[in-house]
Amino acid sequence: MANSTTATRSRSATKSNMETQILGRSRGWLERAADFIQRGEVVAFHTETVYGLGANAFSDEAVLKIFTLKGRPADNPLIVHVHRDYDISRLIDSEPPYAAALREKFLPGPLTMVYPSAGKVSKYVSCGMNTLAIRVPSSPVAQEFLRAVDLPIAAPSANLSKHVSPVTARHVYDDFNGKIPLILDGGACTGGIESTVLDCTGEVPRILREGLVTREMIAAVAGDCEVYHPKKGEKPKSPGMAYKHYSPRCETAYVSSAEEAIEVYDREKERGGTPCILCESGQISLLGDRNSLDLGGIGEQMAQRLYALLRKAEGTSSLLIGIEPKGKDGVMAGVLNRLRRAFGKES
Repeated sequence: MANSTTATRSRSATKSNMETQILGRSRGWLERAADFIQRGEVVAFHTETVYGLGANAFSDEAVLKIFTLKGRPADNPLIVHVHRDYDISRLIDSEPPYAAALREKFLPGPLTMVYPSAGKVSKYVSCGMNTLAIRVPSSPVAQEFLRAVDLPIAAPSANLSKHVSPVTARHVYDDFNGKIPLILDGGACTGGIESTVLDCTGEVPRILREGLVTREMIAAVAGDCEVYHPKKGEKPKSPGMAYKHYSPRCETAYVSSAEEAIEVYDREKERGGTPCILCESGQISLLGDRNSLDLGGIGEQMAQRLYALLRKAEGTSSLLIGIEPKGKDGVMAGVLNRLRRAFGKES
C-alpha cells in the first residue's frame, strides 16, 4: 500500500481553509483518523464495496455534517459501520435467530443488516425511524480504522449526492477536496457496488437493496428471503432506494440492444459529439470501431467495473449510451439496480 501522500491544495480547499490528505498505511495514519473522528470531523475510508464518508454515529453534529457535505436528502438513512468484534447488542433491541446465522456466514462482508434500534446513536442516522442499519466491512483498512476509533461510524458512500459512487481514493478526492481532512486509501474497491441491505425486523429476511450477497445466498442460510419493492412516494427504508443515484456528469441514454445503441451513437457523432457505449463483453464485437467500454461478462466482474467506467465516461464523453445486460439473477440484480438508476431508469 502507498506511503502517506498529501493531496495538492486546490482553489476550493483554499476557500474552505482545509487541506485534504490521502493516507495509505503509514506511521500515525490511524491516530490521525481517530483524532479527526473524536473532534467531530468526517473521514473517508476504504471498504470492499465503495469508499465511505464516515463520522461518529453518536454525535448529532457529526452525522449532520455528512448530510451537508454530500447534499444528501434528510430522509435518506445512513448505515452504521463497526469492527468485527464490536458488540452490536449495545445498539439494537433484538435479533432473530436467522440474523445471527447470517452474521456468522457473511460477516465481515458486503451485507448490511437492519434491526430494531435501541436508540443509542444519533436520531439523524435513521432519519427518525425506529430501525438501525449495521454493517461490518471486510476491508482490512476499514477494520483497522474501526478498531482504532472503537465507535459506530455512520457512513454513506463518499460521493456527492446522486453522483457515481467512489471506488478509488481519487474519486473521493475529486468530490471532496478541501471539504474533508482525510481519506484512508486502501486501493481500488474489489466489490464495486454497495452492500446488500437486509431487513431483519420480521419473521423472514427481506432485501431492501440488492448487492453482492444475493437473495439465493441469504435464503440458503435463513430458509427464505423476500425482496422488497418500494411504492412510489414512500419514505426510503434504505440508502439508494428512492432517488436517482450513481449518475455520471454527462448526458446518458439507455437502450436494450446493440442496434439501438449504434443508432443513438451515430446521431451524436454526426452532431459533433463524443459518444461512448457501455455494454457487457458479448456486445462489444457488434459495435464495430465505435468507442466503447467493456463492462465485463459475469455479474461479479460487472459490479467491480461499473462505477469506475461511469467515472471514466463522464470525463471523456458528451453522451454515454448504456446497453442493458441480459443477465437478471444473482449479483446481476444489484448491477441492474445501479445501472438503471445511473441512467435515470426505474429499477
